[in-house]
Order: sequence, then C-alpha cells, then structure tokens
Amino acid sequence: MNSSYHRRVPVLGELGCVTSRQLSISTSASILIPLGSTEQHGPHLPLDTDTRIATAVARAVAARLDERSQQDWLVAPAIAYGASGEHQSFPGTISIGTAALTTLLVEYGRSAACWADRLVFVNGHGGNVEALSRATELLRSEGRDAAWSPCAATGADAHAGHTETSVLLHLSPGDVQRDQFLVGNDAPLHELLPSMRRGGIAAVSEIGVLGDPTTATAVEGSRIFAEMVDDCLGRICRWVPGPRGVLS
Repeated sequence: MNSSYHRRVPVLGELGCVTSRQLSISTSASILIPLGSTEQHGPHLPLDTDTRIATAVARAVAARLDERSQQDWLVAPAIAYGASGEHQSFPGTISIGTAALTTLLVEYGRSAACWADRLVFVNGHGGNVEALSRATELLRSEGRDAAWSPCAATGADAHAGHTETSVLLHLSPGDVQRDQFLVGNDAPLHELLPSMRRGGIAAVSEIGVLGDPTTATAVEGSRIFAEMVDDCLGRICRWVPGPRGVLS
C-alpha cells in the first residue's frame, strides 16, 4: 500500500524483474506467457522469430490491459522451445516435441496458478497448438484459470514469408538478412500438408520458406503486428475460453 494515498500500488512490467514481496503486495496478479520456438526461418530470419513475435505481442497487450484492467498483468520470461519437428532437417532447430511441451505447460500452469489469478499463453508457433490445447484443457479441468491466444493475422502466409518477415522488419530490422530473401513454396498450406507430414518442411521447400518474403515491408509489419495485438487483447478482454482452452 502507498502510505500517502492509501491505495494499491500496481506491480507492472516483466515478471522476471519484480520481487516475490512485490507480488505479495499485489492483490490480483495475472501473467502473459510468450510461447515460441527455436527453429529455422529460411536463410533470412533468426531462429527465435516466433519467440520474438510472441514476446512483443504479449508486452504490447500487457501495456494496454494495464490501462483498462483492475488486475496487474505481467509478462513472464518466454518459453523459447516448442514442437518444431517439421523443421528438424534444418540446422539450428531445437524441438522438444508435443508430449514434452504438454507436460512443461501443465506443470508451469500448476505452479504459476498457486499465486497468479489468470494465465494466458501467447503463442507464436503453429506447431505448439496441440500441446497448448491439451495442457490448457487439463489445467481448466483442474480449476485453474488458464487459456491461450494465438498471434493471429488475417491472410497470413505459412512460414518465413511475407507475414513473419514484415513483422520482423518492424520489430527487429537489424536482424533480418535482406540480401537473403528468396521466394519459397507459396502453394496453399492444405495442399502441402500431406508431403509435410511425411518429410517435414524440407519436403516442400528446400530453403525452408512457405510464402514470399520479397514483398515484405516494415510498414506492412507494423500493420500486421497491430492486428495481432488487437486480436489478442480482444480475446483476453472477452475471456471466453473454448473447449480446448483457446480464447475466442
């Protein structure tokens, strides 16, 4: 409590930067947990692309939630490894698989829910969806207020193409290798899935790109990122978890 004004002093910002005592003073703390991956993103994007996007979305959402919510929202340190087996043929990929990720998320949720009122996993990698669904469904069945939200944008291409490259040009332009832009396989994802299930991304794209990064711009990345933030914020404010834990 602030002794001068006798009101609750909010705990804001990054979970990793606050103390246990600060959390004990807060009457209502909730956390956003960025969930990404460490996997190839073509010859031009860094391995932590999904984690960077999820973290940036979580931070932007937390700042806006603090403006309109009575809860303290903190951004937890990102979980930077996911289920990325489809990228395993490319150097740099580190996948822990769906089973291990599910266990990690369940145990994470059980522990964090001992003090946090709400948990939201902010997901930046499509391969994590099955683990997220299993884990949050179980956590909710155990009475814990956990859910997850994608980093979603309308018309997004599949991997390391226009969408992700544009967002990285907005968030981390210095880490995008612009001289390495190459057009990948831009066929619809549903047409590629049978081959991908058999041989991963390499079976449909030698360079690991699904889409066209050559059309990417920072301006477009700013627009896409704002859409991701607005979508995630709306899901959290509505708080309508679906049967598999995803916020609608």
